Amino acid sequence: MKVEDFDFTLPEDLIAQTPLKERESSRMMVLDRNKESIQNEQFTKVVNYLEAGDCLVVNNTKVLPARLLGTKEETGATIELLLLHQKDGDTWEVLAKPAKKFKPGATVSFGDGMLQATCKEDLDQGGKIVEFEYNGIFLEVLDQLGEMPLPPYIKEKLEDRDRYQTVYAEEVGSAAAPTAGLHFTNNILDQLRDKGVQIAYITLHVGLGTFRPVQVETIESHDMHAEYYQLDESTAETLERTKANGGKVIAVGTTSIRTLETIMRDHHKFVATSGWTDIFIYPPYDFQAVDGLITNFHLPKSTLIMLVSAFASRELILDAYKEAVQQRYRFFSFGDAMLII
Repeated sequence: MKVEDFDFTLPEDLIAQTPLKERESSRMMVLDRNKESIQNEQFTKVVNYLEAGDCLVVNNTKVLPARLLGTKEETGATIELLLLHQKDGDTWEVLAKPAKKFKPGATVSFGDGMLQATCKEDLDQGGKIVEFEYNGIFLEVLDQLGEMPLPPYIKEKLEDRDRYQTVYAEEVGSAAAPTAGLHFTNNILDQLRDKGVQIAYITLHVGLGTFRPVQVETIESHDMHAEYYQLDESTAETLERTKANGGKVIAVGTTSIRTLETIMRDHHKFVATSGWTDIFIYPPYDFQAVDGLITNFHLPKSTLIMLVSAFASRELILDAYKEAVQQRYRFFSFGDAMLII
C-alpha cells in the first residue's frame, strides 16, 4: 500500500497553534464505523457515548521539558538537543540540531554551565548518545533549563507548559504529549466515573517516531521506532473484567491503542507487563483489544492517520477529514478531537 494513499489537502490555517482557553471546549467529530455516519459535537458530550461497564484507557506519561538550547564550548555555536530517552544513568539518546556540528567528543553547555552534555556516539538521522554532567538532581535542573518539545508545525510560544500535559500525567519520560488526552478535565473524568465508566491507566513514553515523517513510498517499507510501555496488574484486571462483562474498551490516543494491541498480540489477553513496542498498525489490521478510539486529527501521510484508517477504513477516514476541513476543525496537537465508535 502506498503512503500517498493517505494524503489529503489541509489549509495551513487549520493547524492549531495554541491550546484553547478551556481544555474541554474543543469540538469533537463522532465517526460511527458501522453506520458510516459523522456527527459534529462538543467534547463535553463525550460522556454520552460511553456506558456503564465500559473502560476508558488513558496514557499517564508525562512530558519532559526535553528541549535544550546550549552553546558548543569549542566554537560558541548554538546547539539544540531534544531528549528522547534515558539509556543508563546520565546517558541519554537525543536528537541534535545541527547534528553535523555536534560530533563525538564535543561538549555543549546549558545555563552558563549549570548543565553540560558531551557527545559519545553518532546515531542515524541526527541522533546522538550524550552524557550529562550537573550538580543536584537532573530532573530539577532540566525543569529549570528545558522547554517543552513542541512539534515543528507549532510556531507560537506556549505560555503555560501545563497545557502540554494531560491532567492525569504522572510517569515522567515522554518527548511529546499524548495529545488526545489534552481535552480531558477532572470534571469530565468524574462524570464518566459517576456514570459507571472505569478509568484505567497505561504508560507509553512517546519518543523518536513522533518527530520523523514517513520517508518511503510504500507503507510496508517503513520502520517504526520502538517506545517503552508498561501496564500494571490493576489495569490488566480491569480490562479483562470489562471484556468478560461485555463492556467496551475505549482507548484515548494512538499511544494507548498501540500499547493495548501490543499486549494482546503478544499474550492474547491483558496482562501486567512492560517492554518496548515498535508495532505499526495500518490497513488491514484485526484489532483484538480496543472497541473505540478518541484521537486528534493527524498529519497527512503519517503513521497515525494510517492507524486510524485501520480502525475505521481509509475511505471513511478521508471522507471524515474532508468534512473536518470544510467544518474548519482545528488540527494536530492542540486541535479538536475525533471519537471513533
